[in-house]
Amino acid sequence: MPYEGETGPQNRRGVPQARLLAEAAALKRFSRRTLLAGAGASGLLAADMLLTREVQSQRQTTKILPVPDDFADAYYPDACWFLFPGYKTSWEEAQWILNTLRGSLNKRARLAAVGYSNLGLDVTEVVRAISEYVAVEKITKLFFYGHSFGGMLATQVAARLLAVAGIQVQFILLDSSPYSAHDVLDQSWFDGVVFLYERGFRFPSTLRGGYELGERIIHKDERSWRQILDQTLEQLSPIAPSSVLIQTESAYIYHFEGSQFAGQLGTAKMAYLGNPKDQTVDYETASETWAVAFKDNMVSSGLQTIGAAPAHASPGWNPQIYRPLLTELLDEYFPLPRGGSRVSIF
Repeated sequence: MPYEGETGPQNRRGVPQARLLAEAAALKRFSRRTLLAGAGASGLLAADMLLTREVQSQRQTTKILPVPDDFADAYYPDACWFLFPGYKTSWEEAQWILNTLRGSLNKRARLAAVGYSNLGLDVTEVVRAISEYVAVEKITKLFFYGHSFGGMLATQVAARLLAVAGIQVQFILLDSSPYSAHDVLDQSWFDGVVFLYERGFRFPSTLRGGYELGERIIHKDERSWRQILDQTLEQLSPIAPSSVLIQTESAYIYHFEGSQFAGQLGTAKMAYLGNPKDQTVDYETASETWAVAFKDNMVSSGLQTIGAAPAHASPGWNPQIYRPLLTELLDEYFPLPRGGSRVSIF
């Protein structure tokens, strides 16, 4: 007989057949959704790994990326700016930065960016790439722009070029560059990336998507919502630096010791440019330490990018703030010949 409150046919355990059919249908739907979701996640992960591998296959060596400029290419064939991109900066963004600053930089030299290999940051490879470019292009005057952590690398490369090849760098601009890992304000992600890298763990770029978005929202006061979206999507696009490159950049910052290059730069002039509101690098400690350690080379450490957003190393976003400062700095320490100065066509 049916149980109280239940009607209709029942199986041997007294459960209505209609209920069993409903549960079976629900289980079927659940299983299908689970299968589709799992397959979708696996597909995204596989696609991400394939895209990352494709980018790596195209960018397996460090390359010098020239940025054409008719004025500089014509009037300064023997001089060149080399931009050392910052942490997680793609080849495309590095060239974009130079394009936004060309009106200040092209009055003294041609423009080129260092494109780091997606197989990982290798200082020897960077030195080789610049040495070969200098030889082929017959460059005799080198100007280095160190964008964020790129200032660390620019300093080491300048010392190595002088010691190994006798190539003297004229100028090194440090744009919000940390002097050491202690100047990096957010240590949590930074330490974790280095820890995983040094234990041989590599991760696909999709796994850092949550961090990319979260890190920018935390520092929302430094960015507009448009910048948050653009920067996050850029880091998850196929042209973004590989996770391996980012991990090696993290390890480089973590172990960098600027003091070993003090006194190794010859006659190179250095300048520090930064923002007191920087929430990525401690402006006060970084600028002061660079100035003290490289006192024989540092000619300026007081220029500030007040009003820039984000506050940390953002020439691409704030060229209207950076260009006047760069022009002032270069006019003072690398004055153009009187009566023979040329005005940029840009």
